Parts: sequence; structure tokens; C-alpha cells
Amino acid sequence: MLGSGSTGNCGLLVTERATILIDAGFSCRRTGEMLAERGVVANDIAAIFITHEHCDHIQGLRGLRKCGGIKFFANHATAEILEKKFNFGIEWQTFATGSILQFMDLNVTSFSVPHDAADPIGYVFSVAEAEDGKFKSVAWMTDLGYVPSHVAQYVSNVDLLVIESNYDSDMLAVDRKRPHYIKERIRGRYGHLPNEAAVNFIKNNRPNQWKKVVFAHVSADCNSETCIKKLLSGVGELGFEVDVAHP
Repeated sequence: MLGSGSTGNCGLLVTERATILIDAGFSCRRTGEMLAERGVVANDIAAIFITHEHCDHIQGLRGLRKCGGIKFFANHATAEILEKKFNFGIEWQTFATGSILQFMDLNVTSFSVPHDAADPIGYVFSVAEAEDGKFKSVAWMTDLGYVPSHVAQYVSNVDLLVIESNYDSDMLAVDRKRPHYIKERIRGRYGHLPNEAAVNFIKNNRPNQWKKVVFAHVSADCNSETCIKKLLSGVGELGFEVDVAHP
């Protein structure tokens, strides 16, 4: 996880054959710096998979499109609105939400999530084989106001689950930086996922397959790792590792 929060979101996924980004929510320069810290350069990136068109997920695209050889993937509605709004001039590799596509050694499945964007999605990335101790599959679901029933079928059989846990309800209620309408947008069914909903999903859908769960898109002002782990403490024995991503 290169970074995850309201200021930017970007994940780095590396397989035997593919090095990809999930979203590109930081400037090209900052993305390059974060990649360098992990021994990767921008020209190593084979593809970028976009979840939706909000700026904290796409602001690096204009610079990254100048790196030769990167393929840019998005569903039809997201690619269309990005070109209309920003005129990136990207030759998008588009797909239908819910479809399965092959990229290098990755199988990539998309699924819809409820958020105030054109056609926001989550992803499942999987490989047929992996080295001992490495994950074979990753589910990525951030930016959703609630967890629809269909989502469990996509994420129940992965090794690593990345799930939004955006805000603590009490902290958001007393926050003075955000006007009321912004708070209502965040709390709405097409806004962001609160800690309680994320933890309840974990509690009710924790198959033996999960090896690690990462709580992501955590608000810097209205949430904390302490708040998330306090809720988790009431769940009981988890059976997997837990991490909280930071901006």
C-alpha cells in the first residue's frame, strides 16, 4: 500500500510477471518517490487499474501516461468520464463491470460497489501459482457507502482483503472541519464505509481463506488505528493478520 486516504490512494501489486498499480491517486513525482522506496521505477509499471474517477484515485494519471508501455484499465463508464472531464488522451483498455480479464499472469475480476461515481468498482486479482508464503489472490474494495450482499461472493476466497474503514462515527459527528452536507455525503449509502460496517463485514464473513485484512482509506481527521482495533477486539479470535493503511 503506497498510500490510502482522502489525499490519495495507490497500491502496488507485484507478481512473477506483472508489476501494476491499483489507482494512481498521487502526483507522478510522489508516486515515483514511493515506488523508489520499494525498489521500483515508474517504467517497471505494466498497467494501472482504476476503481473510479475521483481525484484522490487518478491525479497521477497525466504524468504516468508519459511513461512508455503502461496500459490503463477502467470500465467503460469510468474511462468515458475521465476523458470527458480531464482529456488525458489515454488509450484505455476498457471492460464491462463484472467481467473477468487476463493481464500477463493475473486474472482480474471487477465488481460494482455503491459510491457517488459513474460506475465505481472493486477488484479481485489472482494468480494461478505463487511462491510459498506469498498471496495468490487479493480483493480490493474501497470507497463504498455500504457493503452489498453480492460483494461477499467475490472476496470470500481471497488471501488478502483490502477493505475501506473510513471514519469513526463519533469522531465524524464532532468534527469541525467538515460542513454538515459533507458529513451527510460521507455517511450516505453512496459515501464511505464507517468502522462499524467494515468490522461487521469482517465479523460475518471471515472464511478460513483470509490470511490478512488491511483496513484502508482511513480518515486522518475522523478515524484512527486505535478506533478500528478497539472494535476488532470485540470480534474474538480472527484467524488472520490485521493491518491499518496510512495516508
